[in-house]
Amino acid sequence: MIPKSLFFTKGCGKHRDKLQSFELALRDAAIEKCNLVSVSSIFPPKCKIISRAKGEEELKAGQITYTVLAKTECNEPNRLIVASIGLAVPADRSGYGYLSEHHAFGETSSKAGDYAEDLAATMLATTQGIEFDPETAWDERKQVYKASGKVYRTSNITQSARGDKNGLWTTVIAAAVFVDMEKYE
Repeated sequence: MIPKSLFFTKGCGKHRDKLQSFELALRDAAIEKCNLVSVSSIFPPKCKIISRAKGEEELKAGQITYTVLAKTECNEPNRLIVASIGLAVPADRSGYGYLSEHHAFGETSSKAGDYAEDLAATMLATTQGIEFDPETAWDERKQVYKASGKVYRTSNITQSARGDKNGLWTTVIAAAVFVDMEKYE
């Protein structure tokens, strides 16, 4: 099966029980009714990115749903947590791109989002034969990737939160959710 579409979503949940906190984050992301299967990091060739609203319409209760999922949880008061998904799409849409997941403590949304985006872009760049210095800053490498003409787009979706002040479990998720599956022949 190859997904023809995907959408991005994110959510946050807080509860005294760890599992319920995760459930509430899934509800916030509107994917709680699905049986989620985590997959690795390939953005399929010719895959279309659709809006969250349109993606939600594709989901049915109990459906087996493939996703690249980032999740971070804690029950420490005020601890900063973040989950992020990065995306890198090749200019040649008949080729595949990359999705990355990043889970962290103590990082801002901006820093985590840039990191996840950088991970996906770097994976794509290495498969495209783009020469770059891995020690340069993300902003500089991003320009090299775009200038190569081989990387069409990079982006991220990120959710952060501070641990509940009373020590409830806090869970953040970010996800790329695959829909409109096509049987590979």
